[in-house]
This record gives sequence, C-alpha cells and structure tokens, in this order.
Amino acid sequence: MKLPLTLIVAAAALLAGGAAQAQDVQERTLKFGHLNNTDHPVSLGTKRFAELVAAKSGGKLKVQEFPSSTLGNELQQQAALQGGVQEMTAPATTSLAGIVKEFGLIDFPFAVGSFAQADALLDGPFGQALIAKLPEKGLVSLGYWDLGFRNVTNSKRAITRPEDFDGLKLRVIPNPVFLETFKALKANPVPMAFGELYGALEAKAVDGQENPFSVILSNKFYEVQKHVSATNHVYAANILLVSKRFWDKLSPTEQRILTEAANESRAYQRQASRAAAQKAVGELQAKGMQYNEVSAAERQRIGQMVKPVTDKMAAAYDPELVKLYQSELARTAR
Repeated sequence: MKLPLTLIVAAAALLAGGAAQAQDVQERTLKFGHLNNTDHPVSLGTKRFAELVAAKSGGKLKVQEFPSSTLGNELQQQAALQGGVQEMTAPATTSLAGIVKEFGLIDFPFAVGSFAQADALLDGPFGQALIAKLPEKGLVSLGYWDLGFRNVTNSKRAITRPEDFDGLKLRVIPNPVFLETFKALKANPVPMAFGELYGALEAKAVDGQENPFSVILSNKFYEVQKHVSATNHVYAANILLVSKRFWDKLSPTEQRILTEAANESRAYQRQASRAAAQKAVGELQAKGMQYNEVSAAERQRIGQMVKPVTDKMAAAYDPELVKLYQSELARTAR
C-alpha cells in the first residue's frame, strides 16, 4: 500500500527534526558544586536536577555533584563560574551582594513572614529583576531554591529578647546587611567563610552563628553549641547559577533542557527543604540542644532595633529596585 505523499513528507520532517534535536545535544559533564553535605536539601535538589537533565537529554548531559565545599567556598565557586572553569553552583543569595548589591534586599531582617510570601517575592517581578542583573557579571540564574528561615545558635544563653544579643560573638556571612544588623543588636559579628565555622565554634573563637535549622543539623553544630533560638530573623534562599561562558556555548535545546529541569526540581527542593527544617528542630533537641522560641512581641522589638539598618541600606540601592521590592512585599503579604 502506498502512503500519501503528505504523510511521507510529514514523517521525514519529524525524523529530520528529531535528528537535528539529537545533534543539538552534545555529550557534556557539568560540575555542580555547593557547600552543603549530601544529606542537606540543596544536595537533594541537585540530585533531582541531575536526574531530570539526564532524562531530558537522553543521558548526554551529565550533572556531577561536588558537595561539602569540595570546589571551594561560595565566593571561590562564584569566581570559577565567572571564569568558565566550573559550570554550576547553588549558593545562598547573600554571596551575590558583592557583585550585585541589591541582592542584599533579600537579606533584610523581619521582612518576609511566610514561605508563601518568600516564593511569590522571588519567583515574581522582584526576584526576576535581580536575576536580570547577573549575565553582565558572568552568571546566569535558573531560579531560586529554599534555604529557610535563619535562626541563632550559641554556647552561652538562650535568645529570648534583643538584650540577649549583647556582647555575643556571632559568626555572620561576609555581607553588609548581616554585619550591620547584628551590630545594631549590640552583638559582635564576625564575618567568616562557612567552611571555617565548625572549627571556630569548637575552639570558642566565636560564641555562635545563625543559619537555617537543616544547616545547623547537617553540619553537627549541636556538638559545639548549646542553645538554638527560633529567631526566624531572615528568610534565606539559594540561587541556581550557571557559568555564562558555559551557557553561551550551549545550543537552544540544551539551554531549554537545563531551564526545564531547574523549574521542575524547584518545587521538589522547596518541599524537601521545608520538611527537613521542621524535622530538624526535634532532632536538634534529641541531640541535646536547648530550643526556645521568641515571642511575637520580642520579635517586634528586635525588628524595630534593626529598622534603621535596613533604611540606611535601602538608600544605597537602586531606587527602582527598592520600590519594586517594597511593592512586591506588600502585594505578597496579602
């Protein structure tokens, strides 16, 4: 039986399209580095992303994970992406404030009140406006992952009110918002790379630190810290980054595969991260840490003490982005 000419042409076009798409995807291995241990939600997200990339590329694109600061600290890995010697990383957004200072807006204390608000803020116009500033710095972002609300641990006392910060030597991310926030609370903030933190806590070079619950658990800070206080002072996000030098070498099909895999892994990573945070509180207590919550009234007092810091910082940022941030915070709070 002879097939109609139109069917033959259509079949040939489909085959040709499939062949062209196959040629559009080359054998590549992407080095994906991050700071976290393999039981952390960032690692879980990386693995899911790698599975999706492999499935969508027919196994041609391979994502190789390098956890636990194997490829260096956040700033070293960021520089490696800019230089084109590493393909991907997923740092905290805080580490980008050095190259696009407006990323510091994400770190404003007591600004974000819920996970739903955080997602809407970052996935919406404000988060995308920040992402749009990265290509000129040698980076491409595929979106935001969850790190969680940050909380304070220390070896001296429970934090129940702002006065409890007085004199505490706290390790903070090398970021102006964090430094000024804890100075306003009369703590003694010490900027330090994350990889040096456990040793500094163990040696009592610092009294404490602040991180999401899952980071505190995964890095065994319960071994060197007594108190964990649910200050929930900052919502923290990770950002999925690709080297622009590498990105520009990819075909449109390869770029689409990475973008789709990032979008599909995002909901999984966020869910895993938030479940891990909830579970981590009980596990930290089981490991011997003394846990306490901070009352709404005391959180409000702390928020008022640090407001001059955010007002001062905001004045140094792009006014249009600050305006967008404030309007999006108001919109997403509803």
